[in-house]
Amino acid sequence: MIDADHFHHLNYIKKEPLSGSMNGMRYMLMKKTEGEESYMEGIVWPEPLGYAKTPEEKKTRKRFTLDADGMAEAVNWLNEMYQKI
Repeated sequence: MIDADHFHHLNYIKKEPLSGSMNGMRYMLMKKTEGEESYMEGIVWPEPLGYAKTPEEKKTRKRFTLDADGMAEAVNWLNEMYQKI
């Protein structure tokens, strides 16, 4: 499980995608921009393949605000998705 109190990567995500894995689940958090709106997108998919090699239908995506509240929500979502695998 990801501990939200120790997962402070928002400034990193604003510049580069952040990827990781937890016991069979891979994930990525990245900044996305549509027009003038920026947000964070979370993506999870099953191991063993990386993001580029995993078929799109095996990926689950969710949109979050690009702020501390969005980061806390993203961590909770990642932990929920982990419980489902």
